Amino acid sequence: MAGLINELVTGVVENVLKEILKKAGAKTTTKRKKRQTRSATTGRFKKTRTVKRAAPKKQVSRRRTAASRSRARSR
Repeated sequence: MAGLINELVTGVVENVLKEILKKAGAKTTTKRKKRQTRSATTGRFKKTRTVKRAAPKKQVSRRRTAASRSRARSR
């Protein structure tokens, strides 16, 4: 009987310690959610369309190397 109570108490203590240690870590910020808008006629939530993002622009200008700068200086 004593072994059963001891096992129960140690199990509870271990679970409590795990919970405390889990919450003690670095906290991340919560992500903001936009409010859903309701339709004026039906009162239901409107479905939002996802906007397709434009492709990133390619780099146009190139940086001059040290060799090309020294060649331009010697001329």
